Amino acid sequence: MADSFFSTIQARRSIYAISAASPIPDSRIIDLVQKAVLHVPSSYNVQSARAVVILKEDHKKLWEDADSAAKAALPEAVYGFLAPRITGFKGGYGSVLFFESQEDLDGLAAQHQAVAPFVTEWSDTSSGMHQFAVWTALKAEGLGASLQHFNFLAPWAEKITEDYKLPKDWKLKAQLVFGTPTGGPAQEKTFKPIEERVKVFGQ
Repeated sequence: MADSFFSTIQARRSIYAISAASPIPDSRIIDLVQKAVLHVPSSYNVQSARAVVILKEDHKKLWEDADSAAKAALPEAVYGFLAPRITGFKGGYGSVLFFESQEDLDGLAAQHQAVAPFVTEWSDTSSGMHQFAVWTALKAEGLGASLQHFNFLAPWAEKITEDYKLPKDWKLKAQLVFGTPTGGPAQEKTFKPIEERVKVFGQ
């Protein structure tokens, strides 16, 4: 059972060459995201994770807005580097936006004041697990994806909140862009020696 689990993990890669198509129905994409939000753990079961699934024309507009925000806010050289990447994201089928509810986290910190300084760190850990779970699930269903962090475009994040009428306490953490892969096999990963990364004592 564990080998099958890790085979799925090992197959996950960052895929940037994607098309505006999906091998699975929208209902299945939504189901996978919902399963991740329901079942991926969080500290004290605070359940602060939030997700927004954006598909098709809404997805295209999302990244058009990102392009506009980047062009307005960034130095020309930086924008010139990012613009082709944003165009590639826009060419995908959809995005999953990952948020954390600040209201939930503030409530946790107030309820457990002894651990309040660690709540943000734990929130980031949980959010990362949600991102990884959805990314791996989409890969298992035949979609290619890459995880982005365009949160530094504050006007864009604010526009997302306004356009989709999201609660203002939702803090954007990452964007998972996906679509049908159009390139060849993903580049092979190289690995540092595992002995340098995993230590065992008491065996």
